[in-house]
Amino acid sequence: MLELTILGFLYEKPLHGYELKDRIQGLSGHVRPVSDGALYPAITRMVKAGLLERRTEPGTSAAPRRMLSLTAEGREELFARLRDPKDAEITDGQRFFTLLSFLGLLPDRAAQAAVLRRRQAFLNTPASFFYKDGAPVRAEEEPDLFRQGMLRIARATGTAEKQWLTEALEQLEAPAPTTPAAPGESRASRP
Repeated sequence: MLELTILGFLYEKPLHGYELKDRIQGLSGHVRPVSDGALYPAITRMVKAGLLERRTEPGTSAAPRRMLSLTAEGREELFARLRDPKDAEITDGQRFFTLLSFLGLLPDRAAQAAVLRRRQAFLNTPASFFYKDGAPVRAEEEPDLFRQGMLRIARATGTAEKQWLTEALEQLEAPAPTTPAAPGESRASRP
């Protein structure tokens, strides 16, 4: 996910390492903080793989800054990761939110919808944190107050997400709106 996040933020604009780390921290730092020991080796690997370009620019103070930007190969890698995310990026809530943060960069609405359909299918599969005799335990069946809370919160969150997914898919899969013809112009004469 770190590499996807790096690709996504650099697609938006070139950044230096500190700015990039700050954006990553803002996106998921409260849940999964990123350390320099993870970020900078990932950047180095991605530069060696031809996904990123690193160049030195004069800094705002005396020290020069090493700017990072996405290469054409990096853009293609970003699109490939967005089009075909790993199963864990669909099933893990925080990973899915990271994926969702950049899914709008993918230019193909049908591909965006396919990713959302995978998440929708996952959410529609009966599941629970707790099982009894192989069946998912529902909040109403759970005697423990705190486990009941977990189940109720997860159900409410899941219900809201399912509703959003349905609405988002309707928008993505709706026919593109047509613009009305100008007076005196037929629709057939427009390009």
